[in-house]
Order: sequence, then structure tokens, then C-alpha cells
Amino acid sequence: MKYKHLLFDLDHTLWDYDTNAKETLADLYGQYELGKHELFEVSEFIDTFFQVNDELWTAYNHDRIKKGYIRENRFKQIFERLRLPLRYYPLGIDDNYLHSCPQKTHKIPFADEVLTYLQPQYELHILTNGFNDVQSVKLERSGLDKYFKEVITSESAEAKKPSAKIFEHTMNQINASIDETLMIGDNLNTDIKGARDFGIDQVYFNPENNQDYDATFSITSLLELKKVLPV
Repeated sequence: MKYKHLLFDLDHTLWDYDTNAKETLADLYGQYELGKHELFEVSEFIDTFFQVNDELWTAYNHDRIKKGYIRENRFKQIFERLRLPLRYYPLGIDDNYLHSCPQKTHKIPFADEVLTYLQPQYELHILTNGFNDVQSVKLERSGLDKYFKEVITSESAEAKKPSAKIFEHTMNQINASIDETLMIGDNLNTDIKGARDFGIDQVYFNPENNQDYDATFSITSLLELKKVLPV
């Protein structure tokens, strides 16, 4: 087998961020009685969260903002867009979200089946731009932690995908060479381009069947990893 080390992104690749976040936000909408203001429905609250969150994470991945900025400003920006007066902002909703969402356990379909298949023959590792405290809870609560030898975060590496620095740190951490390593992720910039620029082969997890990509392999289901990676 050519590959010995498999680097998995976590959110949107193994841990079902969208489903877990939507459930959490629906819970918070009810808990804080946000509907009583008659300004927005739960669906608009969720949609606005994803818009703001995507913008903030894009800025974070491009080194335009720091970790703390996301946590301090995410819900402020959401409520501004929803035109909720400042006096009605629910206290502690940001901390509540950060505590509750990682406790959710929805995984991308076939994650357990494929990881169980791969684990006996490959060394599996997580490589994520997420933060230590949050990602560790996600892995533990979802039961994904048992599959992985190393968990490398942008926080622990002091660098973010797609930078070469985080991939260099990872190679040293897992004691692997480039040609025996494969990156698996859903983000064309952070996961795929980052690995490709560093010389690591990539698997683009592409459930939407996007036709505009440049990757070593592309899969629409995690089950297809069985074809890419025989045991």
C-alpha cells in the first residue's frame, strides 16, 4: 500500500457540523424565547448563523481575525442582521452555543464504518483548523476519538490550513513522509489546496458533486474511500 498515514479533516468530513449546529440553534431559539419578538423565525435565525459563521471562519482561515473575535462577535453580528434591538440580546447565548453544539453526536454517513475498515491498516490522524477545547469534545462525545492516533489543531500547531507550516508540523508530529500521507477533507482551499501545495496527495470529500476541483481523488460518499484505500 502506498499510503500509511491518513489525515482527516473533522467538521463537514466526519462530524456533521451542519446537522449538529442546526439542532443546537433550534434549541437556543426555544430556550431564549427568540420568537416572542416576532422579528424572525427559527429558520431565519439558523440561516443567518450560517452566513455569519462562514464569513467569520473564512476571515479566520485567511489570518484576518483571531479566535477570540469569532467567539465575541458571532452572535452580535447575527442579531444585528436580524434587526434585534441590543436590549433584547440574550445574555450568554454565545457561551451556551459553544458548550452545547460540541455535545451533539451526528456524524457524516458511513463515518464509523469506513474508519473501522481503515484503522487496522493505516494510522489515522485528525488535522483541523478548529480549536482544542471544542474539537476534543466533539471527538469524545461522538465516539470518533477512538480511531485516531494524533489530533492536530491549528491552535496546537500555531498555524492554519492551508499554510505549509501546519503540514510541516503535522509531518513531524506523526513522523511521516509526504509520499506516504493522504489528506481527506471537504474544503478545496484549506484541505485540498493546502495539502497539494505541500506535496501531499488529497481526497476531496465532495457530497455536492462539485465539478470544479483539482484533487488526486474525489468522492461523494465516505464509502468510496474503500475503493481509494484498499486493505
